[in-house]
Amino acid sequence: MRVAENLNAALGDLLEHDPKAYLIGEDVLDPYGGAFKITRGLSTRYPGRVLGTPISESGLTGLAAGLALCGDTAIVEIMFSDFAALAFDQIINFAAKSVSMYGSRVPMRLIVRCPTGGGRGYGPTHSQSLQKHFIGVPGLAVYEMSALHDNHAVLAAMVASAQPCVFFEDKVLYTRRMHALDPLFNQDILHDVARVFIDDPATSDCVIIAPGGVADRALAAMRQVFLDREVTCCLLVPSRLYPFDVEPLLPALQNAKAILVAEESTAGGTWGAEIAHQIHQRLWKTLPRPVTLVHSADSVIPTAAHLEQQVLLQESTIHTAIMEALHA
Repeated sequence: MRVAENLNAALGDLLEHDPKAYLIGEDVLDPYGGAFKITRGLSTRYPGRVLGTPISESGLTGLAAGLALCGDTAIVEIMFSDFAALAFDQIINFAAKSVSMYGSRVPMRLIVRCPTGGGRGYGPTHSQSLQKHFIGVPGLAVYEMSALHDNHAVLAAMVASAQPCVFFEDKVLYTRRMHALDPLFNQDILHDVARVFIDDPATSDCVIIAPGGVADRALAAMRQVFLDREVTCCLLVPSRLYPFDVEPLLPALQNAKAILVAEESTAGGTWGAEIAHQIHQRLWKTLPRPVTLVHSADSVIPTAAHLEQQVLLQESTIHTAIMEALHA
């Protein structure tokens, strides 16, 4: 099953089992089924609960937040995550605050889905990874889709948390197959974090922490450094980016010669910097070297494929960072 099919099925199951659930967005109705066809078939199966809206990210997110405040479950599709900036006020100043500003905790079952990232030639305003702008907001959880996590479980966790969640979905992942790994790799789950490794993960030379949209590039770099230099890496892919507790992962980190956090956002105030801070706080006395952070370049994202590749985080960026960290 491809990731898009898995997500579509997960949304369908949520609508089927929760009669108070609504899915709201621009062009989400059949026959179009959303810009990336994630909602295809859902408005036919659940008429009246899959709602097409005018082009107003602030308006449709405000509508969804109002439904959530009244006790319903609301799922918003922002056509491109870049446009979440237009709904920033509704997410940050209304939805996230409404959980706790009325004197007692108010359940807010709101999920804002954001197709995100580059790699498809969509240009400067349709290719950004804006996760860092939602990190650290009280009352707001941030998730990222991965081909290593079943979206049924991810959506269920978001609904069960009863707080507003922003769900970043890397657009390139939609066509990937779920749990499809090179035979070189093994996979398991470590405290809800997907772990991919070659041999014994406890003896890996380098531990890479990356969200789902970067996992394929990290795995490609891991494969290459193993074949070229016999360097073993362990990849940790969390589903929830914030709040994030690094404590359960410390046993997997403490023996590594190098730790690297990779993300597609540009540098500065990022999720990766927060993870590095947590690791430094707990392991500073025994870390062989500071945690390495790798990002996309400080630039707008070009449309031309060869120029886009020069800006966005690549497999080669991670490969180089691994070798530099191990040989520093």
